[in-house]
Amino acid sequence: MTFILGLTGGIATGKSTVGRFFESQCIPVVDADKGARQVMEPGQAAYHDVVKTFGQEILTKDGTIDRTRLGAIVFNDPTKLSKLNETVHSHVLNWIKEEKDKLIKAGHPLVVLDIPLLYEIGFENEVDAVMVIYVDPETQLKRLMKRDNLSENEAQIRIAAQASIDSKAEKADIVIDNRGGIDETENQLRTWLDNNGY
Repeated sequence: MTFILGLTGGIATGKSTVGRFFESQCIPVVDADKGARQVMEPGQAAYHDVVKTFGQEILTKDGTIDRTRLGAIVFNDPTKLSKLNETVHSHVLNWIKEEKDKLIKAGHPLVVLDIPLLYEIGFENEVDAVMVIYVDPETQLKRLMKRDNLSENEAQIRIAAQASIDSKAEKADIVIDNRGGIDETENQLRTWLDNNGY
């Protein structure tokens, strides 16, 4: 039987780093952000709906959706962010479920679903356990500003668009403290894998 682990956290808390660690251990990771990019490619499920909702100005010259332009629109307007989420999430959830089902059929004992908005979309009931990657809010803000070259205000707006990292950690089955170095984080992950027979 396959164990489905939901991986989440806030923006810039280290989910991608943890996802890469799992992949390095030959554990498959279904990345919701990758799914969101795929379903918004020209000709794919959500592309038409997103362009219809937000207009031609979000397109690049080659007709693909400019995610930076789209982000600038939605992260400054909670109503537009909600509209984008409504438009894209059902397509992404279908993609996640299809990928998960393929991996279960392939016989993997553990499958990780990396879903940044796992709690916000109520997906915690679709997994066997939820792992939250935690950093304190101050560290999260600094990492996001550095990673995405954002002003403090821009970073705070993006962080505020998600549920707080503290509220996610309170609900989690497993909390990985990512405030230290990568070695400390990987040690926590190895301990969890060893304790659970993976």
